[in-house]
Amino acid sequence: MGTKEEDFKERFVALMRDLRENATKDPEATWLIGSLAGRLIDLYKLKTWGQFKAALTPPAFNKLLKDFENEGNAFHRQGKTKAAYAVQVLAVSLIARTQTDEQVKAGDSLLDEMIQAMVVVYRGASARKKRPA
Repeated sequence: MGTKEEDFKERFVALMRDLRENATKDPEATWLIGSLAGRLIDLYKLKTWGQFKAALTPPAFNKLLKDFENEGNAFHRQGKTKAAYAVQVLAVSLIARTQTDEQVKAGDSLLDEMIQAMVVVYRGASARKKRPA
């Protein structure tokens, strides 16, 4: 077993691989990630997931991570695996920002872009639903 940073890097790489291979195949998971990230971005009145992460104060960061842990575990217990996965993706993204490993830093930028793309998909779908037929 490695250090916490090495363990995180392993999880991060696995998550990035999974997103790259499966995100386009699972519209529900994409929508859940985009909706959760979008609501958080809107709460802070910002435009992007990267801006949201940068705006978090240390206390807000810690509280959000704890909330993600509690919610993710609750979703998992309830069998809501896609919701738990969405929470996990955003939690990993938050943690990645704190890492010093250059590969994780590079991957974090890519993950931010992927999450932001999911926010755009979510917002587009929400806007279409609101338009009268």
